[in-house]
Amino acid sequence: MTDMVRAMNPAAKISNADEAKAAARASAIAIFLGVLWGIVGIVWLMGPGGAVMEAAMAEAAATSPETAGMTGMMAGAAIGITGFVVVVQLILGLVQWFKPNIVIPILFTVLVVFGLGNAVLGIAMAGQMDLGAAAATPAWQIYGGIAVMVVELILHIAGIRGASAMGKFRDAQAY
Repeated sequence: MTDMVRAMNPAAKISNADEAKAAARASAIAIFLGVLWGIVGIVWLMGPGGAVMEAAMAEAAATSPETAGMTGMMAGAAIGITGFVVVVQLILGLVQWFKPNIVIPILFTVLVVFGLGNAVLGIAMAGQMDLGAAAATPAWQIYGGIAVMVVELILHIAGIRGASAMGKFRDAQAY
């Protein structure tokens, strides 16, 4: 366990193949953290989040009757899409855990940076958009998501370093 905690440090020295594998697995832990946050989002959407979404859709339907028929469908679609993304994340996390590679950490690093940029831009633009009160995302979800993404970014960087070191150790062993 101590080796795994040390491997999660993106600045730690990697001196052998076991440390490299543990560092590469840090990316899988980041993905599993994202899966847990996704499950929290699904539970919220199935409970109070669904009601918030329906209220926002009803508010939009008051100004645009075309959207009235989409209210129920959108809540179900949001839960379905979120569930699908969580399952894909879980599969990729398992692949990274059992067969560490460099592609998955790089992909997720790009996605996390994109997500952080969107979150920060959303916070910066929140006062400029004319959204109804019903459409507001709870603060705990916004700031919790940012905190999760920062931790994920750190772990994915460690995963990239570990997977890169694994490749170097593998190449050195081949010669």
